Amino acid sequence: MLSKVEVNLQAQPEHNRVRIESLCRLTGKTGVEMEALTAASVAALTIYDMCKAVQKDMVIGPVRLLAEKRRQIRGFQGGRDS
Repeated sequence: MLSKVEVNLQAQPEHNRVRIESLCRLTGKTGVEMEALTAASVAALTIYDMCKAVQKDMVIGPVRLLAEKRRQIRGFQGGRDS
């Protein structure tokens, strides 16, 4: 069972992007990689939907797993040099 899901957004106007990190914790024995990656991806899609009228050429990605500890996963959505 998920015990925590946290999504943090950091505007990086100097790079014209938003850094998105998600943190998921689990009380069970299975992994939560997909939940963390999904949280970051949905946050990116939400930002895209809110900004598409102003900026037509937005790009989402890359999405990657930053860190994995037992029952705690950090997902990430950001630019190449993040």
